[in-house]
Order: sequence, then C-alpha cells, then structure tokens
Amino acid sequence: MRRAELVTAVILAVFSIYLMWKSTELNIGWVKYEGPGGGAWPFWLAGIMLICNIWTIVNWVRRSTPQSRSVEQFMDAHAIRMFVLVGGSVVGLVALVHVVGVYGSVPIFLLFYLRVLGRHTWRLTATVAAVAPVIIFFFFDVAMRIVLPKGYLEPLFYPLYDIFL
Repeated sequence: MRRAELVTAVILAVFSIYLMWKSTELNIGWVKYEGPGGGAWPFWLAGIMLICNIWTIVNWVRRSTPQSRSVEQFMDAHAIRMFVLVGGSVVGLVALVHVVGVYGSVPIFLLFYLRVLGRHTWRLTATVAAVAPVIIFFFFDVAMRIVLPKGYLEPLFYPLYDIFL
C-alpha cells in the first residue's frame, strides 16, 4: 500500500505538470472584456492537483497517514478481479458508442454494472438504465445543443429532433 501511494502520487504529479505545460498553449490569464483565457481552467485545476500530490508525497515521507505506514498488499485477488471487470465494462461502453451511440451503450453498461457488479434489483436496474439516457438526451442534445454520437440508432432520434430542435 505504501509503495502504491507514492507511485500514484508521483505519476499524477507528472501528469499535472504536463497538463499545466500543455494548457499554456492557450491564454491562462484574464482576457480583457472576455474573462478567463481558454487555458485558465485546465492550468489552475492541474496546479491544484499538483499541490495535492506534493502534499501526498510529503505525508508519505513523514509517514503521517495510515496508508503511508501500511505494509498491506495494495490489491488482493478480489480487487484485481473487480478492476478488470469495471475496466473491461468501461472499455466495452466506449467501444459500443461507435456502434449504438451513447444512448444505446449507456443502458447496456448500466444494466451490467448495476445488476451484475452492484447486485441491485431488476426494478432499480431497469429504471436507472431507462431513465439515464433520457436525462442525458435532454441535457446534452436539447438543453445544451451538444449532439452526442448515436451510431446506428440515429434514425430513431429524427422525430425527437423535429419536436425539440
């Protein structure tokens, strides 16, 4: 556990520095009469993340947290299995977006995640899997006018476009 904490903090700190550097390709300061520049939000968020990672490393050196003193194994067999199942289901979600779009892949993912991994009831699982794509559609496509990928399901959305857009 102790080694995992340090490795994670160092990797995230390096990633933070990279994001800060990459953000400087855009203006990270205040643009007169417009507001913050395009790189401001990612730069300062990555800066805060860097500070948090440095703090974690300092606590690791001082051994001031339970994790920094732990000699336990980071991931046991159950944790590795869950990592593979969750990671695999997310990869499946992303892969399905190209075929059935966001509105087809999200319910499939939620059915697997809630029922198989979470062991929730069919009633809750079906309700969440049915309601989530509707909320996502109205939030992104209708309210924010951000069209999400629909894959082969796109013809099903033409009537909704006629009504809402």
